[in-house]
Amino acid sequence: MSEIVFSGVRRKFRRNGEDVPALDGIDLTVREREFVAIVGPSGCGKTTCLRMVAGLEFPTEGEVKVGGAAVRAPGPDRAVVFQQFALFPWKTVAENIAFGLKAKGVANGARHDTIARFVELMGLQGYENAFPHQLSGGMQQRVAIARAYALDPAVLLMDEPFGALDAQTRTVMQEELVKLARRNPRTVLFITHAVEEAVYLADRVVVMTRRPGRIREIIDVGAIRRAESWDRFERIEEVMDQASFVHLRTHIWKLLREQQQPHEH
Repeated sequence: MSEIVFSGVRRKFRRNGEDVPALDGIDLTVREREFVAIVGPSGCGKTTCLRMVAGLEFPTEGEVKVGGAAVRAPGPDRAVVFQQFALFPWKTVAENIAFGLKAKGVANGARHDTIARFVELMGLQGYENAFPHQLSGGMQQRVAIARAYALDPAVLLMDEPFGALDAQTRTVMQEELVKLARRNPRTVLFITHAVEEAVYLADRVVVMTRRPGRIREIIDVGAIRRAESWDRFERIEEVMDQASFVHLRTHIWKLLREQQQPHEH
């Protein structure tokens, strides 16, 4: 079981002696093996939601559950990929991927097989013995994603994982993630500022309001993807040319633009 459930979640931070609300009443279910992206204005609490699923922060009110159990701490059922390439600089590609497997006590033979499988899946052949500083940003993030998937987590949490990449590399990584998600489906919570990225990757897109963050609307992209047979396209630009994609992107942009309007006085 890997379903993620937010129930009446509120989160406040203490700042200069006052409580500052960050999230206000989040109710959301991410179904097992569903890919959900969250978009919203800066500071709306997107990353806070992800960190609560990871067990790195906790609600002020309400509850976050994974697989029916309340989240109390980080756990091996959840892996996190951050925007910055959080690799060990003194370890090779293979050693970085192996790190979590060693911690889980996976035997040498099985560990070697798993590393080989994800090196191939992520197109890292020939770089097994390279160190992070010898890799491009895109390749470093491939290693980070391989390391997360290799742990065989029920839940994959991705916080702007392609945000630090150049546009061309980001596009390639989005296409690779789609392929990987099809071969190795997981329950994924994906945080992004990029509307096109959210529409391309996700089964559903959650649009949040500005702080204090609430859910403005949830868009079922997966239903449209299936109806329009987006999966027949291999490249992101082919999908982006579809009228249905353009319509969804425009709709989400309008929702976000509403959040940028100044308050009425």
